Amino acid sequence: MKPYAFLLLFLCALCWGCEDVIDVELPEQESRLIIDGLIRVDVAQQYIPVEIKLSLSSNFFEENVPTTAESVVIIYDEIDGDIITPVGSSSLTETTPGSGIYVPDPDFTSDQRIPTSILDRNIVFNLYVRHQGRQYFASTRYVPVVPINSIQQGTNTLFGDNETEVVVNFTDQPDIDNYYLFDFNFGEYLVTEDEFYQGQEFEFSFFYDQTFDPGTIIDISILGVDKTFYDYMNQLIVQSGDSQGPFQTPVATVRGNVFDITDLDNIDVLDNVDQPDVFPLGYFAIIQEEKGQVIIE
Repeated sequence: MKPYAFLLLFLCALCWGCEDVIDVELPEQESRLIIDGLIRVDVAQQYIPVEIKLSLSSNFFEENVPTTAESVVIIYDEIDGDIITPVGSSSLTETTPGSGIYVPDPDFTSDQRIPTSILDRNIVFNLYVRHQGRQYFASTRYVPVVPINSIQQGTNTLFGDNETEVVVNFTDQPDIDNYYLFDFNFGEYLVTEDEFYQGQEFEFSFFYDQTFDPGTIIDISILGVDKTFYDYMNQLIVQSGDSQGPFQTPVATVRGNVFDITDLDNIDVLDNVDQPDVFPLGYFAIIQEEKGQVIIE
């Protein structure tokens, strides 16, 4: 045997002999209620597709667990200056026991679906959830969005050949500050604001870190969001590294717009009632969605 071959075998044996298994102890995470209340509206439909998903947060590398609430209700009012006029309410029920998915109760004495026809009015939607003896509250207004002009497959790459570029074009609504959330499917999200293209046609590229078979159809959506939801999603996207959906357990805690109102509190102050650590996760939003597709060549 040649000397350098013997030396190579010796080094390999040494490496194998020194291999140890290292157990990394991850910190235990306090279980919190997660309210996934992102409701995407198609204004061409007669009713808002209300669906609220409830789960309990888990430790790292574990799936969140669906959970059942005592009650889930949406109450909506019309606002005219200082005048608040009740418009209606929607009592929700679990689709299947233990699923944690809540929709308008089809067995209620009256129709609990919310018509899209009210969305052109100044409506505030209030979500109330009673879960394990605690009360939770969130409030939102409907946010419309502009349509997508076009989606095309591009030919550029950023870091290598195993990428796919799509080029999205849309025209911003003038005269107001707009915020957008793009859903590129596969858990890929992007937020943008119109600070530098207000009222103009805007085009940008998005790169998937993978290639697709020819003929693959990719659904892409644009959603209207307000500044608060824009900031929330921006934080989650940064934390997740685009590798998980917006309602998975994040690396660090990102506060949404849902509050624990069980005790005496002021929801305008986050650290209320000397209980800064008592809060749920998730978000409640009712927003318009416009869809588009690209067919991979």
